[in-house]
Amino acid sequence: MNLFSLLDLNELALGMSKLSMFPLFDTAHYVVSTMALKEQPGAVDVARRSPFACWFSAMLHCFGGAVLSGLMLAQPSVAPLSNTGSVLLASVVWYLVFYCPANLVYRCSASLPVRLVLSGMKEVSRTWKVLGGVTQARKQYTDALLVMIAVGWARGAGGGLISNFEQLVRGVWKPETNELLKMSYPTKVTLVGAVLFTLQQSYRLPVKEHHLIFAYTVFLVVNKVWMMLTGSTSSPLAPLEGVLYRTFFALQPEQPSCATQVYPGTLAHLSGKNSDKGAAACATQKRTNSAAETGGKRSVKGSHTETRKDK
Repeated sequence: MNLFSLLDLNELALGMSKLSMFPLFDTAHYVVSTMALKEQPGAVDVARRSPFACWFSAMLHCFGGAVLSGLMLAQPSVAPLSNTGSVLLASVVWYLVFYCPANLVYRCSASLPVRLVLSGMKEVSRTWKVLGGVTQARKQYTDALLVMIAVGWARGAGGGLISNFEQLVRGVWKPETNELLKMSYPTKVTLVGAVLFTLQQSYRLPVKEHHLIFAYTVFLVVNKVWMMLTGSTSSPLAPLEGVLYRTFFALQPEQPSCATQVYPGTLAHLSGKNSDKGAAACATQKRTNSAAETGGKRSVKGSHTETRKDK
């Protein structure tokens, strides 16, 4: 990209692409993931009643992406746990976050400056996870773009995508929290990254790999830090999502049925003249139906009278 040459960022981007995630960035990922687990309702109680269930939930938070992507590629689901060093490190982090005396580790990690650093490092590791999933799928399915996107997405956001299963481990069942029904910001931005890296790896996006790694990582870190500092819960992708939804997926509003009784507020989705016209049409149709019923009753009475006269 000419922009990288102009800003003299080629060496920086190339150096970032050679970063090793273990142990610093992986540790940050484990800390943030375990803290997210501890902050869920009932998680501390589960840690008291069943430490093993709590540990297993923490491992799903830490290695959920690798487990899910492995299952999608018909690989053993326990393969991510074969890395003894990573599992041991994640287990130590889990123990310190949940069981450290005076809750010292969690309280220090939850302070805003430390949490900003840890969250930024976790977003850096997200880039490597997405790219790793895409390249892993590309080795088996060279031209299958959808498979590459799906595996990269699962690798980078697997902890959220399997959240319902993780909740079952803790005895919680909330199907309405399914990430596919209501995607969180990390799930959405991971999907965008999976699409971009898939296009780049398949030579459909004319960008060098280390340039895309640098640009995507900066985007993730800046947005995450900005959202944490401002306390914003809305996704930066929300305006684009709104335009795409209204353009391709928005359904036309249905007209109110006159067969259903209209109560105040039931036509709230119709505004202005549309609601007045709909109500007027319903009233007209009701009067017509009433007149028809009255005429029918009169004709029936007339026929009965004529019958009695004949008798």
